[in-house]
Amino acid sequence: MQAGEVTAEGPEWSCLLNSEPPVQEHVINHEDPPWVEVPVTSDMESLDYEVVESLAYREDQAQRSRWHQGSYAAMKWLFALLIGIGIDTPGILLFRTLIGKILGSIGSVGGGLALGKEGPLVHTGACIASLIGQGGSTKHFVNWRWLRVFKNDRDRRDLVTCGCAAGVAAAFRAPVGGVLFALEEVTSWWRSQLLWRVFFTSAVVAVVVRTAMSWCTHGNCGHFGSGGFIIWDISGGQDDYSFYELWPMAMLGVIGGLLGALFNQLTLYLSSYRRNVLHKKGDRVKIIEACLVSLITSVLSFGLPLLNTCTPCPDPVRYPDIVCPRPSKHYGNYVTFHCPIENHYNDLATIFFNTPDDAIRNLFSTKTVHEYSAQSLFIFLVMFYLLAVITYGTAVPSGQFVPGIMIGATYGRLVGMLVVSLYKKDNIDEGTYALLGAASFLGGSMRMTVSLCVIMVEITNNLKLLPLIMLVLLISKAVGDMFNMGFYEQQAHLRGIPLLESTPKRFMRKLSARDALRINKVVHFSRVSQVGHIAAVLRSNNHNGFPVIDELPNGDTVVIGLILRSYLLVLLHSKADFQHTPIPGDNHGRLTIRYSVTDFVKPVSSKGLSIYDIDLTPEELAMYLDLKPFVNPSPYIVPEDMSLTKVYNLFRQLGLRHVFVVPRPSRVIGVITRKDLLPEVLEESSSIELSSTRARLGVVDAY
Repeated sequence: MQAGEVTAEGPEWSCLLNSEPPVQEHVINHEDPPWVEVPVTSDMESLDYEVVESLAYREDQAQRSRWHQGSYAAMKWLFALLIGIGIDTPGILLFRTLIGKILGSIGSVGGGLALGKEGPLVHTGACIASLIGQGGSTKHFVNWRWLRVFKNDRDRRDLVTCGCAAGVAAAFRAPVGGVLFALEEVTSWWRSQLLWRVFFTSAVVAVVVRTAMSWCTHGNCGHFGSGGFIIWDISGGQDDYSFYELWPMAMLGVIGGLLGALFNQLTLYLSSYRRNVLHKKGDRVKIIEACLVSLITSVLSFGLPLLNTCTPCPDPVRYPDIVCPRPSKHYGNYVTFHCPIENHYNDLATIFFNTPDDAIRNLFSTKTVHEYSAQSLFIFLVMFYLLAVITYGTAVPSGQFVPGIMIGATYGRLVGMLVVSLYKKDNIDEGTYALLGAASFLGGSMRMTVSLCVIMVEITNNLKLLPLIMLVLLISKAVGDMFNMGFYEQQAHLRGIPLLESTPKRFMRKLSARDALRINKVVHFSRVSQVGHIAAVLRSNNHNGFPVIDELPNGDTVVIGLILRSYLLVLLHSKADFQHTPIPGDNHGRLTIRYSVTDFVKPVSSKGLSIYDIDLTPEELAMYLDLKPFVNPSPYIVPEDMSLTKVYNLFRQLGLRHVFVVPRPSRVIGVITRKDLLPEVLEESSSIELSSTRARLGVVDAY
């Protein structure tokens, strides 16, 4: 029996009043390894970016003056400024998440683990943007009601996008790269207005970071002020290359694609094992695992340089600018570690005993031929590659940009040493190949192109290498795509996040919109529905949008719009619109007294209102609710035989969450062209219509 079905004894919703949420059972293939996870429906949901143009929304907009519209736009720019000065996934943007991310990233990066700070910084920027957009945190008694003007999914997404761009700009001191990163990787739907605000936020970050660095020129801020605004400046390196060098550079792209795809697959298997087996044993196991990984990292970081032999310093006559060995309590090249002979250095310790930024700077360094031995680079490559694989997914904040740069720079330097020994030319620099190797691994793992190319140019200050960076990125991405998805896409897919790829799959060309329907029976509501029926339907499924139908005087039914689950929950919880009869009520003019548009928005700091949180008495269950004032009267509609690829592109390009599938229309009332939407054409047609209306009124008056 369906929920809400009526029998001789009355409606059957009473049996669902005190029931628990339905438990979804999944079929498990016991022949598969426990860490191989098939993506299933998770707690993560899509967001409602479409504006619900209900009667309540229109009344709210009608009451807003020009001053309110201007202040709304000004607040967006103000929040973009505040964000520069620092998908609906439960708990990902909470205040406690922000604090844990900041403290955890300080400990993990400072502890020397094989991870980076850019991921936590991006997440931190998103948390700050989300908290500002919703007016603070109610749970922690920091709540500003005047900031709730942006309490909707559309504006919240824009602010979070600005926060992510600010995080990248701050992590790499690459403002333009932050904008492109937000465009290429963060948001699934882009608007020109958002581009300006993201650009403004990144510009503010650049100004603030540069100002803060000017205060830290005397070393009072640790390593923050070191390296200048350009993190790894190699502008004085190789500025020319021959045609024969393109072959080894192209091989770097192939190597990066292969190693990047392997890295993605290994982290996917390990992350699946952790989610399905290891981390289900409790938080104590997570802490023990993090401590064990930290212990392994420390033992290898100190043990391997101890076993390495020292190397004589370069000839001071031939290389007068090189300081070898490096003075104590300083960071840089040529580290002496357990070297019994003077003027010797430990090349493996030069990589290990540095901050990640300084280690990468050493690998990128120019005019330092034979600073590292091939044996030391190979040992570090294998060790750091494996450490990066096992470190990602532990209970510590981590990013993959810096480990990817370290891995790519190491094998890139190895290839550079091979090219130097083969071609015997003085203008070939090992640091150039280290940079290209870093770009190739990031391209092979993360599959970014435009944003990554700009970031690499910004952080190295060498525009002459731009064509080569583009070459290795394109090759590495093409090679990596032959084996699996990008790193971010794989991890999102593993966690059940409903993200659509940029392009539909080829097999979708043979399917229609009808083929994508998972159920044959549509769950819908009548315009005036019984409260008990609404509650029963919401308890029986987890749909987030429902069609609403009405009956015409001639007996035909018509779809009057779409109502969201969040709206129904607010109406049931409020109980202000309950009525005793199934006659459509006249709610016009009274909605704005009881509701605000922000009342229907799910808060980001919690899972929001649930049907199991609402108590309804038997008398209230027998009452009725008129849904027409709260529906979206103009949802997107597609014919059932439309190509599924076109439907897919609608979701991607318009940021949709729901689309109605209807039979092929039998009548056309008109055609709108692109030209018809030009402002001057619309104004002209409006004036003509107004003149004709006045003329008709004049004829009536004459009679």
